[in-house]
Amino acid sequence: MKSAFRGGEPLVFEAGSEDNVNRYDFNSGEVMRTMFLVMSGMIFVAANLSAQQASDWTQFRGPGGMGVSPVKGLPLTWSSSQNVVWKTTLPGPGASSPVVLGDKIFLTCFTGFNVPGKAPGEMSRLVRHVVCINRADGKILWTNDVTPELPEQASIRDNHGYASSTLAVDSERIYAFFGKSGAYAFDHAGKQLWRTPVGNQVNGFGSGASPILFENLLIVNASVESQSVVGLDQKTGKEIWRAPNIREAWNTPTLVPVGGKTELVVGTQGRVIGLDPANGQQLWTCNNEIGWYIVPSVVAHGGEIWSIGGRSGVVAVALKAGGRGNVTESHRHWTSTKGSNVSSPIIHEGHLYWANDNLSIAYCADAKSGKIVYEERLPGASQIYASPVLADGKLYYLSRTGQTFVLPAQPKFEILAVNVLGERSMFNASPAVAGNRLFIRSDASLYCLGAK
Repeated sequence: MKSAFRGGEPLVFEAGSEDNVNRYDFNSGEVMRTMFLVMSGMIFVAANLSAQQASDWTQFRGPGGMGVSPVKGLPLTWSSSQNVVWKTTLPGPGASSPVVLGDKIFLTCFTGFNVPGKAPGEMSRLVRHVVCINRADGKILWTNDVTPELPEQASIRDNHGYASSTLAVDSERIYAFFGKSGAYAFDHAGKQLWRTPVGNQVNGFGSGASPILFENLLIVNASVESQSVVGLDQKTGKEIWRAPNIREAWNTPTLVPVGGKTELVVGTQGRVIGLDPANGQQLWTCNNEIGWYIVPSVVAHGGEIWSIGGRSGVVAVALKAGGRGNVTESHRHWTSTKGSNVSSPIIHEGHLYWANDNLSIAYCADAKSGKIVYEERLPGASQIYASPVLADGKLYYLSRTGQTFVLPAQPKFEILAVNVLGERSMFNASPAVAGNRLFIRSDASLYCLGAK
């Protein structure tokens, strides 16, 4: 049986029926019009799906964790009084980035203990919050208060705080990672569905890796808590697999498509590791010569991987995915002494872009060779902990004091704008992009920025 549609009603063609063949000639104007309408509908659905994807930012660094959005029309300039669509006061500070799904924004905060600018107080008063915000007007729709598993880390260096991991969200659940307190799932009304501990160790730098989704799994880098990466069932929180020996890794793992399959890649002290995301089995390792902890997440394109991190010496490596065993000799392309200790890079049209966290220097390198194309200081910038985003042909670098430097995504250094929100707060979170809006979060506020 074959069918088409006319006016919302199906036209049915019985196989082998001469009457039907004669009645509905496929060369007739009516059937050609029907086929045109069907194809137009398919194109319309595809366009809507593409628009919806451009409107969502559902994990740390957005789609695929690359920090790149296809949207157009983001503002070039803003201030506290210009191109601010809305500003929302948050329940507390945090370094987690906002995520966006449909008409809602989700992020995390903490209160009660070691709040920047206040007396430390008592650890027993520490509370974490999962917050849901209306995307249209910034109104807080609900807040879920999460009681931590104590004792927690007594202090966090650089005031990162106790809400540093960005949420992951899908159409069914919101997923959080709160270090030694574990991984959590909530429904879209804020009800907690499950909690799963993934390790009980703490560190003076706190926790920072964010959860990601793969098929039916929630994947958490628990390097700080248990020197492992853990795969949990999304529906129940049950541990499905655990990959050991993940050391000195604060970065969010990246899913890398290669050869029709997907690899899970994480940067660690001394090596980059490729895992099978379905079962956690190690596929390959590559020496990176980096002797420090790794905070930036890897980026990938076309089966190629770039990883930066560490404070000195070799701090960057490029390699090819898809190998087996130790692939240092066969798959590593280059190493470099230019990198960043905190913020992640961007890969775009054959070039790698990033900013050094302490030097506030913007870099562009040839992705194939590692050769530095430009190395320019961002004038007046403070430290840069947020990872950049790329949208509408522009790079957005956010400093810890709220300056955003807008550069063209091209291998020639130029500053298009320097924007200051004028808030005396700390900006540790990476920006999010959804629709034609830019969302920037400080310890005190969430800003929705858009061209007016």
